[in-house]
Amino acid sequence: MAVELQPVLTGKLLQMRPLREDDWGALYALAKDPLIWEQHPDRERWREERFREVFREGLESGGALVAIDLAGGRPIGFTRYHDYRPELSVVEIGWTFLARSHWGGMYNSEMKDLMVRHAFTFVKTVVFSAGVDNLRSRRAIEKLGAVPVGTKTNTNGGESVVYHLTEASYKGMYR
Repeated sequence: MAVELQPVLTGKLLQMRPLREDDWGALYALAKDPLIWEQHPDRERWREERFREVFREGLESGGALVAIDLAGGRPIGFTRYHDYRPELSVVEIGWTFLARSHWGGMYNSEMKDLMVRHAFTFVKTVVFSAGVDNLRSRRAIEKLGAVPVGTKTNTNGGESVVYHLTEASYKGMYR
């Protein structure tokens, strides 16, 4: 079975589609808000040179998706699938950011729901990680039904909590 790590996924509020080079300007206009990154282990992602690196890594990953608000037709953030390991039936979802204008509503939930439901078509476990101090992200991950399984050290030396989510534990939007 061929696994699609850059599908087009459409919900009620947004569409997820593969990240493209021409998404740079719209996404950096959102990402340059330092408050988005205040709890993230890499608090410097708002700086152009740092976000350019994150954007490039996303393009090269083969798993990055941009979130498009269906109401306005504009990008509101991005995320990606990472570290797909078919032998373990696992894939990670992460590198997610969302414009502050879309915080506190259903956008992040729908983004995760679309990605998780797609992931469960080809894996048994979805992995998430969030910096130990990133309480917003950790709460959002825990709301899905994911359980902490340990910690890991990030590439920038910070510590993240690692979560596993199975289809049985998933508390998604449409379940």
